[in-house]
Amino acid sequence: MKSGFPYLVLVLLLFLLPGCKSATDVQVPEGMVYVPKGAEVNAYFMDETPVTVAQFRAFVQATDYATEAEMFGNAGVFTVEANWFLKEGAYWEYPMGPDFPKALDDHPVTQISYNDAEAYALWAGKRLPSAAEWEHAAKDGEDVNTIYNWGNTLVVNDQYKANVWQGSFPFVNTLKDGFEYTSPVGLFGKTKLGLTDISGNVWEWTTDWDIPKGTSQKDYQVNQMSQKVLRGGSFLCEPSFCHGYQITGKSESTPETSLMHTGFRCVRDIKESDYKKL
Repeated sequence: MKSGFPYLVLVLLLFLLPGCKSATDVQVPEGMVYVPKGAEVNAYFMDETPVTVAQFRAFVQATDYATEAEMFGNAGVFTVEANWFLKEGAYWEYPMGPDFPKALDDHPVTQISYNDAEAYALWAGKRLPSAAEWEHAAKDGEDVNTIYNWGNTLVVNDQYKANVWQGSFPFVNTLKDGFEYTSPVGLFGKTKLGLTDISGNVWEWTTDWDIPKGTSQKDYQVNQMSQKVLRGGSFLCEPSFCHGYQITGKSESTPETSLMHTGFRCVRDIKESDYKKL
């Protein structure tokens, strides 16, 4: 009969592997949530909310960072009259331009390019999520098949579940959810994992390149026209035009582009030092 010692060693090794532990085994960083391992992703931490104006301001004050919108002198703004255009003076503190009110501290920061988001993440000791990580978190780490994280309808018990466009885009916005532009993070509730604003409010950058159908990832060559995948939808999304706030919705933009409805949230790999001492 074989000794049970090697078997016990194997069990212990498997227990010590990061991907095999649960939320109760780790110390979750403040402001983040634990996302369990999935079929395509390891377990990781994700920001509870999109990065806020106040959080981004702290980064700027600490580093004297200038965003790409500030360096270019303009950024993308949408109006019914002009559609999308580059507005002079628009940047993260004044996302609609200097003739509009200043962005509020508890709202998601916008007019942030992918490159800006990466710079913030590096400073914060984090990184941006892959599209697979973002969707895995939006599904609560489970194999859900509903349209949205919470179910299949935007309104539940007479309450809107996300900050999106109500009416007929782009001419009629009834503002039934109470907001024309961004809303304070967390206002529309949390997912089972504890995430907020996973649908609507602002689009969020991911690390994936938008690869054309029929092209494999290994054969794709990044060029000046290449775009990064965005997930989550925004306050400008309306199903007949853009149903981006559904779990599988996506958009894309070039890494240097800054837009009034685009922000980001970060993730962080789980380190051995995050595991609680037994």
